[in-house]
Amino acid sequence: MNVENCPRCGKIFAKNFRDVCPACIREIDKEYELCSTYLRENKGAVITELHDATGVSIKQITKFIKEGRISLLNAPNLMYPCEVCGTLIRENNICGNCRARLLKDTQHMHEDEARNAALRAEERVSYKGIDKYNKRQN
Repeated sequence: MNVENCPRCGKIFAKNFRDVCPACIREIDKEYELCSTYLRENKGAVITELHDATGVSIKQITKFIKEGRISLLNAPNLMYPCEVCGTLIRENNICGNCRARLLKDTQHMHEDEARNAALRAEERVSYKGIDKYNKRQN
């Protein structure tokens, strides 16, 4: 039997297909119902308004959206924060600006690695030349 502490409340529970204890599962389901009911009545709500009205954390609301439990199709103004900078977005995990910066940084990293590999190869060639020279001298 796999026993763990619930990351949400800290209680010990027998781990199943969910990562939280049964009591927290019920609490999360209640939070979902609150959010769902509020969004049915207030289709134009934004995430901060939903949080203020229901008391459900923005992190949990974001999780509902990413799990597909809350559909953004029925909530045109509902957005969640980018995981890097916090800008509100409607898809993916990071905004376009952060994605572009990440791609640019990755490209620079690969260029630096290629440049360093070329320098190391050049150094190996020059050492071989020195070895040959030293052998001739002896």
